[in-house]
Amino acid sequence: MPNKPRNTPFRPPSAESARSRRGQAARQAEPEEGELLDEKPRGALRRSVRSETPTGKRARHVEQPGKPERLQKLLAQSGVGSRRDMETLIAEGRVSVNGEVAQIGQSASPGDRIKVNGRLVQLKFANRLPRVILYHKPEGEIVSRDDPGRRPSVFMALPRMSGGRWVAVGRLDFNTSGLLLFTTSGELANRLMHPRYNLVREYAVRVLGELPADAQQRLLAGIELEDGPAQFSSFVDAGGEGANHWYRVSLFEGRNREVRRMFEAVGVTVSRLMRVRYGPIVLPPNLRRGQVAELGEADVVRLMNDFGLGDALPARRPRLPRQR
Repeated sequence: MPNKPRNTPFRPPSAESARSRRGQAARQAEPEEGELLDEKPRGALRRSVRSETPTGKRARHVEQPGKPERLQKLLAQSGVGSRRDMETLIAEGRVSVNGEVAQIGQSASPGDRIKVNGRLVQLKFANRLPRVILYHKPEGEIVSRDDPGRRPSVFMALPRMSGGRWVAVGRLDFNTSGLLLFTTSGELANRLMHPRYNLVREYAVRVLGELPADAQQRLLAGIELEDGPAQFSSFVDAGGEGANHWYRVSLFEGRNREVRRMFEAVGVTVSRLMRVRYGPIVLPPNLRRGQVAELGEADVVRLMNDFGLGDALPARRPRLPRQR
């Protein structure tokens, strides 16, 4: 049983300017009344933040020769999906190793050709740290790769990778902004979302007018929604000007439109909703809408250890003695 991770927030590296990707259109990010975070000027280009060395060049992930690993674990840490999902695909005969149907418990080695649903998968063995990025999602983007309505997707804004893919940690509604986490490890993403880790989600909520004290108490005590009871673990008045009023609320689950539905249950409509914290990670105040920031290696190692994935960390290479 892994140790329960701390919910004490740590703040990731500050976002810095980097080159915008070629061909990317300018995004208009107009500040709104009552905005809590410093916003990007209207018409500015979307930028992504990359980890850099002191010389200004992007640091490369150094890989050592990999060792055989269980197939379901390997596929999960390669970003294909959770370990449980991979076990299901293997049991259904939808995974092959070197042209033969894979079996549950089978191992794979570097050089093996792994296919899922007939498509070749780029594998990431445990000798490489997963990547974790923070994205400040604006309103008007969907957290999905496939949308019949062809709405803008958050995945269009993420850094491109050669092999592997970004796995979203949870979702945010089309009209909700704020912190979204992505990782290249399906196993880490699965644990960050699993209810047993009891991770807090904190939101900034804007409503029209002030919420009566008895309504606040109802939301803290718990109310009944159509899919079961729900309650906030904290409810703080964040002030406001004019007709708009802000509150900071937190809860330990992430059901569909849960925060909005809870306010609607006490007769209040949410006009703006922003997630500002997910578990131990806080949305940096200077990470503007449409920007990404990548966690450093030390923070990724901490996450892996906190969520019981320390055995998947790459072995440290021994230090060579200095030559005199």
